Parts: sequence; C-alpha cells; structure tokens
Amino acid sequence: MRAGSLRYGPAILVGRLTRFAARLRKPGGGSAVPGLVVNRIAPNYLKRTLSGFPQGLVVVSGSAGKSTTTKMLVAILREHGVDVFTNPSTANISQGLTSALLEQADWRGRVPGDVAVLEMDEGHGALVMQGVDARVVCLTNVMVDQIDRFHDSEMVAGMLERIAARAGESVVVNADDAYLERLAAKVRPGVAVRRYGVSQAVLDASPRGLGYTETSTDRLDPAVGVVIEAVNGREVVLLDDGLRVEAGLPARGTHYAVDAAAAYSTAKAVLGERFSAETAAAALTAIPAVFGRGERLSVRGQDVEFVLIQNPASYQLNVDSIEPGTSDILFAIGSDVRDPSYFWPADASSLGRVAIVSGSKAGEAALMLAYDGVEIDRVEPDLGRALDDFLAAPAPTSGVKTIVFSADSMRRTRAHLGLTGTE
Repeated sequence: MRAGSLRYGPAILVGRLTRFAARLRKPGGGSAVPGLVVNRIAPNYLKRTLSGFPQGLVVVSGSAGKSTTTKMLVAILREHGVDVFTNPSTANISQGLTSALLEQADWRGRVPGDVAVLEMDEGHGALVMQGVDARVVCLTNVMVDQIDRFHDSEMVAGMLERIAARAGESVVVNADDAYLERLAAKVRPGVAVRRYGVSQAVLDASPRGLGYTETSTDRLDPAVGVVIEAVNGREVVLLDDGLRVEAGLPARGTHYAVDAAAAYSTAKAVLGERFSAETAAAALTAIPAVFGRGERLSVRGQDVEFVLIQNPASYQLNVDSIEPGTSDILFAIGSDVRDPSYFWPADASSLGRVAIVSGSKAGEAALMLAYDGVEIDRVEPDLGRALDDFLAAPAPTSGVKTIVFSADSMRRTRAHLGLTGTE
C-alpha cells in the first residue's frame, strides 16, 4: 500500500460524499463525477498517487484493445502472486482514474497494491502522464478512431509518443503497426523496447487485415519478440524465445490473440525472471471476456453475446468474428457516433439479417446496413423497447442472440438490463 497524505483527507471525504450522492440519484451511474470533483479541489492527488506504488506504474494505451489487454495483463500478474491495483475500462480518462482510486483509497488517500496497471485513453493519458513516471508502457495500435476527438492518426501517434516517453524501463509495442515501430525508434536510450506481432500465416488468414492505419511490411522475427504463430477460434499459439505457448482466448478473433500477445509481453517486462510462461498461459485461458468484447451472459433466461464496435476497424473485425449462421441480432448505434458515415467504409454484409436496428442513430445505421445488403426486420429507435422485445422473442434455432452496439448504446444497454457493476 502506498503512503498517503493527511492533506488529501478533506478532498477524499468530499469525493466520497459526491459518489454517495451521485449513486442515490442514479444507481450504477455517476462514476466519474467524484473524480472530477477531487481533481478540481486536489489537482495533484492523481499524479501523486500514481507515482507512489512500490513496484511502479504500468500503462496500457492505444486506439483499440486497451481494455482486454489490461484485463489479461492484470490476470497474468495476479496469477504470479502480484498485488495489483487496476481501473475498470470505463474509467480510463483523468476523472475516471481518480474515481477508481477513490473506490479503494483509505481516508488518507492510500491505495492498496504493489503495482498499478492502468488502461489510459490516448488523449487523457498524454495529459495525465505529464510529471508521472511509468515503469512499463504497452502500446496496442494506431487506428482511425473518434474523428471528432482525434482528427488523424498522426495526432494519435503523437499522444502515444508522449505516454511512451514517461517509461523508465520498457516500452512494449505492436511490431505490426508501422506507426508504433516508428515511435519505438524514438524511445530514449536505456529504455528497452519489447515487441509482439503476428506470423505471416496469421496475417494471410486475416483477409481484412489487422485494422491498423498502417501495417508494417515485415513480420516480427520470433528471435526478437513474442509472435502469434496460429489462431484457431478461441485458441492461440505464441512463440516465445523458442518456446511454444498454447492458451485460450476470451473471444474469437485475431485481435483478441494480439491482445493476449501484448499482455504476455508486458507481463514479461514487468516480472523479469519471475515470469512463467506456463502461469501466463493458465491465466489467459481462465480469463472471461471484458463486457461487450465478445462476452456471453444469461439475460432474462436468454444466452446473449455482446459485441462492441468503436471505430471502422473494430466494426469490421468484430462483425467478421460473429459466428456464421447467427440469425438474431440487435444492432444499436448511439449518440457517441456523431456521424454514422464514419462506419461506411466497413462491410457488414456478413451479418445477412438483423432483427432490430436501434439507438439514437437507428435510421442512419439501418441505411448503412441496407446498403451492405443486410435484411432488417424492424427499426426501433427506443433502445429500451428494442431490448425488451428482442429478449422476449424465442431463442434462435442456431447460435445465440447477439447485440452489436457502440459505446453509448453499450452503457444504456447495461443500465437497462441491470448490468451496472464495473467491468
């Protein structure tokens, strides 16, 4: 447990009272409000706390894969006996990070954990990390993402470069991402660069590619990094310095295998000689999916799979990963997608048929799907009604009911279905 400071006592008290009031007003909501309040009245609390964990800070950032990579990394470290503090993936901006710390802090601000492993939004992470040192930084990829915030990929790469510059021991990069390879060349002397990537066979088996803005032309040599040799459904084979490591994945898709390789490589950087490939494989195999990322739950007596789409690349990769023959699909795009034409470059024709299109952008989403040749049974802008009707219908004859949603619709779906716990 890190040392606290009496001077943060009043701020923590105010933050907890704010959290209590927010949850009275909206059960399950208002999770970022306490952090916003504390950041205003005690602006140094977040940076001071992040700098005080005995075994340091590990940061995971990038356009996509942050949540799953972080969860996998935490599982591997805990399986090795490390006491880890981490944040839920819904708390990856500055006020959310502070709220996550408040959840576990005592009245002096002390937070349990030997090491902090935090997912950070690219933009907020670049700001939070000013004046904060990390032991290890893991970078997942650069994609065309959130064009209302991140105008181009050069902007995202610049933010990730500022985060990487705070690493004191290692920067772990995706060798298949050309932006990250260029960033790795700028890492300051004395900081190790570790790499992970896919084999040529895995790339050849991914006809849509890996989804990055710019994919490296060369594949990673297994002699210098962790290579994904094969992906088969929810199974992955990693090559690690001559060792063949087999592990399970929380969901289908090459992108989940890449997340596993990122977490595995980062755990090696954190643990050093304490790292065990066998222990890491066991942890990866046991980990459940992060909410919305191929997770399956029983809801109102129905088995339901949740699929989150966040940018054109994740849209394509996740739609392609839906089991062939799945016939009952609810597709919901919410207010977080300000201009749904953002998704038009993706091809959703593999869906074939969608039972209900919903969300505040239901009309635009339905038009987009129709142009991809997808049959649509119904357009229902009211997401609550759409969810109720979708789950009330009989179970499909093949596959499971599947809900595809953007982040806003994901949050509304969770609230409507009473899935209000942290991810």
